[in-house]
Amino acid sequence: MKLLSFTADSPSNALKKAQLQCGEDALVVSTKEIQKRGLGKSGIYEVVVAVEEREVQKREKKPRKKSSDILLDISEAAKQISQIENLTTSSSTKEKLESQTLKSTIDANGFKEIRDEISRLSDKVKLIQEMFWEEKAPQRGELNIPSEFAEIYKKARVSGMDQDDLDSIMELTLEHMPYSMRKNSKSVKRYFQVLLRKMIPIRLESDIQKGKKRIMMFVGPTGVGKTTTLAKLAARYSYLKERREKVGIITLDTYRIGAVEQLFQFAKMMRLPIEDVIDIGDFARAIRSLSFCDTILIDTIGSSQYDKEKLAKMEEFLQNSNVDIDVNLVLSSNTKLEDLRDIYKSFEYLNIDTIIFTKFDETKSFGNIFSLVKEVSKPLSYFSIGQEVPDDIMCASSEFLVDCILDGFKKEKDAKSSK
Repeated sequence: MKLLSFTADSPSNALKKAQLQCGEDALVVSTKEIQKRGLGKSGIYEVVVAVEEREVQKREKKPRKKSSDILLDISEAAKQISQIENLTTSSSTKEKLESQTLKSTIDANGFKEIRDEISRLSDKVKLIQEMFWEEKAPQRGELNIPSEFAEIYKKARVSGMDQDDLDSIMELTLEHMPYSMRKNSKSVKRYFQVLLRKMIPIRLESDIQKGKKRIMMFVGPTGVGKTTTLAKLAARYSYLKERREKVGIITLDTYRIGAVEQLFQFAKMMRLPIEDVIDIGDFARAIRSLSFCDTILIDTIGSSQYDKEKLAKMEEFLQNSNVDIDVNLVLSSNTKLEDLRDIYKSFEYLNIDTIIFTKFDETKSFGNIFSLVKEVSKPLSYFSIGQEVPDDIMCASSEFLVDCILDGFKKEKDAKSSK
C-alpha cells in the first residue's frame, strides 16, 4: 500500500488531482486544511490517498476512463437492471417464462459486479458532495451540519423559514437523532418531519356541544380571502359535515357594496339567514335575531395593519357583543414572514384565538407559516387550498403543512381527505 498526497486550493480540486493520477479506486485517508485563507492568499487543502503499488503501475500503462465512459457504464448497468425488473414484474405467463429464461442466462457474478460498481460510484459521488458541503461550511455560520443533512437543510432554508428557527431545529435534530439514522437521507428526512410536526400547534375541529353556540369572527388584511373562507365554512358546517348545523351569517363589511351583495347572493342560494350591521347596536340585535342558529359566522371589513381606526372599531364590536366570540385571523400564505409578523402584531390586541391560512395554491414557500405560528404560539385551524367553494378548504394538519414545506404544495385527493 502506498500513500500519496495532493494539494489544491479546495478539497474538491485536491480530490480531482488524486483521482486523475491514482484512479477512482484510491482510498481517501484524510482531508485537511494546511494553510488558512487570508488577505491576498487562498487556502491550501491536502488530500491523502492510499493505493496499491500495482495499481499505480497499471495507471501508467492503462489510460484512465473518461467521465463519458463512466456514465456509459452506469447507463448500461441501469439498462440491465431495468430489463430484469420489468421482466420480473410482468403479469402474463409468456412474459414470466421469458423472464425466467433470460435470468437463467445472466451470470450471477456479473450481475453482482454491476451492483457493486453502481454502489461504488454512488459512494464516490457522496464523498464529493460532502467535500463541497464542507467547503461552504463557513457560509452557514458556526453551525456544523453533516453532509447527509444538506438536502433537508436546503429545502427548509428556501421554504422561507426563519434562519434562527432552522438553526435551532437542526441543533435539536443533531443532538437527539441516533447516529445510526444519520447515514440514510430518508431516515434523516423522516426524523426532521416528525420534529417539525410536533412544533406546529393545531386546533382540531369539534362538534358543538348541546346548548352551546359557535360564533366565529373573521379578521385580517384586505384581499386575504376572509369572505370566501366564510362561505366555504358556511357550506361545510351546514351541508358537508356528518352532523349538519344551522348556520347564520353577519356582515360588518358594509363599505364594499359588491362584497355585501355577493355574500347576500351566496346566503340566498344556500338558504342561510344573513344580517348586515353598521353600528354596535345593530350588532347585538343581529346576534339575538340569529339565536336559533348553532353557528354564526361574522365577516368583517378588510383592514390594513396600519389602519388603527378600523382596527379600533372591530375591537369595539367585540367588547360590546356580550357573547363569547372566537376570533380567527385570516392570513395569506404568500405573505413574507416579516409582513406576517407586522400583521399579527397589529391584530393581536383583538385576542386572536386561531389562525387560518389561505391561498396555498398561490405560493411555493410555506416555511413562513411555520415560523409565525412557532413564534406566536397560536394554533392553526383551517387551510384554504384553492378557489372553489365549498371544496377547497381543509382542517389544518401539521403533517400536510410539513409536506408543503419540504416537498411543495400538491392539490391532491390526499390533501382533501383530511377535511
